[in-house]
Order: sequence, then C-alpha cells, then structure tokens
Amino acid sequence: MMKNALTLSFLLLLSTVIYAAPKEKTVNVMTFNIRMDNQEDGINNWKFRKEYAANLIKFHDADIVGAQEVLNNQFNDLIERLPAYNHIGVGRTDGKKEGEACAIFFRKDRFKIYESGTFWLSEDINAIGVKGWDAACERIATWVILKDNNTGKKFFFLNTHLDHKGVTARREGAKLILEKTKELSKGFPIIVTGDFNATKTDEPIQIITDEKNPEHLSDSKENAELKYGPEWTCHNFGRTPLKQRPIIDYIFIKGNFTVLKHGVLSENMGTLYPSDHSPVMATILIK
Repeated sequence: MMKNALTLSFLLLLSTVIYAAPKEKTVNVMTFNIRMDNQEDGINNWKFRKEYAANLIKFHDADIVGAQEVLNNQFNDLIERLPAYNHIGVGRTDGKKEGEACAIFFRKDRFKIYESGTFWLSEDINAIGVKGWDAACERIATWVILKDNNTGKKFFFLNTHLDHKGVTARREGAKLILEKTKELSKGFPIIVTGDFNATKTDEPIQIITDEKNPEHLSDSKENAELKYGPEWTCHNFGRTPLKQRPIIDYIFIKGNFTVLKHGVLSENMGTLYPSDHSPVMATILIK
C-alpha cells in the first residue's frame, strides 16, 4: 500500500514538473483549415467567420499557425486582424496571389526567419500551378526555418494540404513531404502541420508515420501528456453526424520534443462555426 502511494506521489510530482515548463520556452502550435471563402456557405460564409477565426487564434495564444485553404482576401483579412503575427504564403495557382495558400503565421516578437519557401506537390516541385500526378487540385507545401528569440533554438516548420482524390497524388505527396522535410530542415527539429485529407489508417498517414522509415514523423497527439477534445476534426459546419466525423488534421513532429498538451478545439457560437474543420493545437517544448 505504501509502495503504491509513493508511486502515485512520484507520478503526480513528475506531472507537475512537466506541466510547469516555463511558458516562454514552450511553443503553442496550431493547424487550422479555415475553409475557403465560398458564397454557398450561407451563415458560415467567411464574412461572418473572419473575426471569429482571428479571435480564436488570439484567444488560444497560438505562437505559430499553419492555415490551409487561405484565399488572398482571407489572407489579407487575417493579416489585418493579427497585427502581432508575421506571415508567409503564396497562392497555389500562380505562386503569388491566385488560389489557396498554405499560410504560416508566427509571432513577430518571438521568431526570426532564416529561410523559407514553397514547393508544389507534383513530379516537378518547381512547376507553379501544376496538378501533380492524378490530383484533383494544385497542392503545395510552404515551409520556414525559424529561430525562437526566447530560447535561441531553431526549428523547421512546414504546412501543407494533401489532395482529397488522387490516389497516386496522395501517396506521392506524402513521400515528397518526408523527402523535402529531410532535405530542407538541415537537421533542426521538425514540425509539420496540415489537412492531410486522410485518417490515421489511410495510406498517406501510414507513409508519414511508418516507423520502419528513419525519416518518419510522429503524430503529436500520440506523444502528448494531456489530450483534449473530440476524436474528430472535420465536421462540415456541424452537419456531419458525430460518428462519421474523421480526424484528418494533424501536427507531426520529429526531433527532441516534449508534447505537453494536444487538443481539438471543437468550438462554435450556436449555428456559427469558425470553419468546417476544428483547429488542432499542441503545446510543445523544444529541448
């Protein structure tokens, strides 16, 4: 009985130590498919959601956000509403402003850019506006190497959105993300966010998390000390029945990390949702 009490006390002490990591040394990472501006969304059209989406990012104190489906007007709306954040990202159609961006927002006062770029998920990664393999849409990945002013540590961050239809495009896109992440990260710790249009048993996620591959990434949720929220991320503005809602949005990691918390932020204001996806957030300590 005494042994069990001592064991419980030790575990409680260890938990306290883990969660007591100084806030300035942890990074709140968010992945957020904001849903493209579509007039058919009615009450959940972007014009009704943009304040909500921006305030959600601020309220949850996100340090860095990988956002998907960001059209140029939405990019501008978020830039205006998130003055404390720097940003990178290009439209997937012309490499400038046309089409959806996989945008990255990060705190101006905390992070410094060392390198950044965008590549296309296709046979030719530099072929702007090209649909790779059998993809239904152009797909891109935007990346950045950041230095954390609080700790002096550098890390690699990539944000992407896999195709939702093309079987080959989904497979090859997942492989390409691993390949380019290894090449571009220069040995720094890796964080990858995105809407992967795949559940954990689907081929793209199986490729990304395959432990037999030394370049594999790990799902931050699986490593989290504290898990919060539902077992789904995509809900179609609350219309998808609960049992049919999948997890397709992820924060992947590779390197010397401790994941303190992971949560699916399933918020709404009555009939208004911030998006048709719930954002996912993880609090990460880069060691």
